[in-house]
Amino acid sequence: MLIALCSVKGSPGVTTLAVALAVKWPQTESTRRLVAEVDPSGGDLAMRFGLPASPGLVSLAAAARRTRDPAVAWEHTQTLPSGASVLVAPPGGAHARAALSTLATAPDGPLLPAVAQEPGVVVLADCGRVDPGSPAEAIARRADALVLVTGTQGDDLAHTAVRLGELARWTPRPGLLLAGDGYPTADVERELGIPAIGRIPHDPAAAATLTGHRPPPARRRRTGGGLAHHAATLARTLAGPTAPAASRSATTPAGVPGVPAQQVRQPGGTVSTPPGQGPHPPRLMPTPPQVSDPHRNGHQPSTAGKEPPA
Repeated sequence: MLIALCSVKGSPGVTTLAVALAVKWPQTESTRRLVAEVDPSGGDLAMRFGLPASPGLVSLAAAARRTRDPAVAWEHTQTLPSGASVLVAPPGGAHARAALSTLATAPDGPLLPAVAQEPGVVVLADCGRVDPGSPAEAIARRADALVLVTGTQGDDLAHTAVRLGELARWTPRPGLLLAGDGYPTADVERELGIPAIGRIPHDPAAAATLTGHRPPPARRRRTGGGLAHHAATLARTLAGPTAPAASRSATTPAGVPGVPAQQVRQPGGTVSTPPGQGPHPPRLMPTPPQVSDPHRNGHQPSTAGKEPPA
């Protein structure tokens, strides 16, 4: 299984989420988990976990010129404390983009999707910010599920709305994941016209622990609603069994539970939108939701616009 994780603006925690999903993935004893840094702006995990820069994305790109055997990818991975494998990218964007371009433009297609087709393998591809023309697009387009992570402030959502329709056509199963405080989930869903598959909280302590950093100074501990809990829930959703065969057409590929079936890739590679299942046309976030307190000017979400604590 190949799961592409990406954003369209800023840093809403895509890399941290990829690691968290690998840590919390169900049935880890029978699943080979690979976190692949395919962000063309460069990687962070080698520095965060104190790993060498090689083997990694650059050495794999060199090896891929000599062989197209998917098994070669594992020879260029390292191991995280959780037991998951990681394909680290160099911190420099120029080297990362060059290596990624080599892998993405191979005549018979990118190598990582072939790795993800192996039984018992899940590849969590950290595509970073998918600007137009990103070499990570070739990998994301072959994903079984694409998770678009977005912040929930007005500027985040405006950028997301512009790209939402395009990204929804990249894979058969796109999903919108909200991150942090800001507009309430119901307001975001209404304005963007599609449901969200979840919302991950701003949880610096858990994020630091999951990505090899020292946790920040003591804070009030989250009780059951932190990043780890939400990552575990999302991992179970993505890894869950497909719908029973009797409930879908024989020509329709199985969906990923919890990820809206907005697009269906038919045999031959064409993509269609089943009647009544496509997303509404995305709209730019208008003026912020009205609040009852006349002292608030409405230009930025206040605590009234935050998600209730779990």
